[in-house]
Amino acid sequence: MSNRTTVTEFLLLGYSDVRELQILHFMVFLVLYLAALTGNLLIIIAIALDHHLHTPMYFFLMSLSILDLGSISVTIPKSMANSLMNTRSISYSGCVAQVFFLIFFAEADFVLLTIMAYDRYVAICKPLHYETIMNRRACVQMAASAWISVILYASLHTENTFSITFCGGNMVDQFFCEIPQLLKLACSNSYFNEVGVIGFGVCLSLICFVFIIVTYVQILTKVLRIPSEQGRHKTFSTCLPHLIVISMFVSTAVFAYMKPISSSPSALDLMVAVLYSVLPPVMNPIIYSIRNKEIKASLRKLTGVRI
Repeated sequence: MSNRTTVTEFLLLGYSDVRELQILHFMVFLVLYLAALTGNLLIIIAIALDHHLHTPMYFFLMSLSILDLGSISVTIPKSMANSLMNTRSISYSGCVAQVFFLIFFAEADFVLLTIMAYDRYVAICKPLHYETIMNRRACVQMAASAWISVILYASLHTENTFSITFCGGNMVDQFFCEIPQLLKLACSNSYFNEVGVIGFGVCLSLICFVFIIVTYVQILTKVLRIPSEQGRHKTFSTCLPHLIVISMFVSTAVFAYMKPISSSPSALDLMVAVLYSVLPPVMNPIIYSIRNKEIKASLRKLTGVRI
């Protein structure tokens, strides 16, 4: 019987046994990875170098780009390396690291998006108190509190996941070490603690999601009262990208972790995993740079290219 003391590696899902398709998978993921790296690094550099963007909103946007860089670097490079070298293995410690960092970056992303929603609420609904409420100290404290709490949560998740006894072999039906797929390998009655942690995380996520919805309802109510059409357009151009990012991230992640786990690998599981783990880090820079005039102007000055 395999357990956590005898499992030394896991076998990840292979896209194909055909060498040409493996190379195609490598090239597709390479393009996505480079797009995410380039876009997020440009946003980080633009905000860091342009003093006009040293405001709470762009501070959180830069933090989001840093998290996106970490998030996509957890899963994509290993999958590309496996395709290139025609292997499927990942070490036990590598799998542990993937679970920890994926949970950390994903949860930190969601908490940061919640903070960004609050920042927009204060800016639009309480503009006279904005600089008092969202001062530099408050922003740093909120960001630090989010990172520390998420580290503790990711540690708890990882500890519970790898304290289970694995009786179902070591084949993970996903291109990275995804918790629901690892639970498929668990012996019966040995993973209830992790299920409880997942339930706790879902409750916290729902609280954040309800807070975001309530916040945006108030924002939209306030925006509709703005007499200036230009003012309404500017507000919507700031808030709509935020809503797009949240909707894409929450819907796919919740579906991946809450739906019943199939006994065999499916194209749907793979597609959903790509949508919540790969697509947001790629799309965030595109959404913000295209719809945000300040970011576009800063990038234009930085690169000399009209965007």
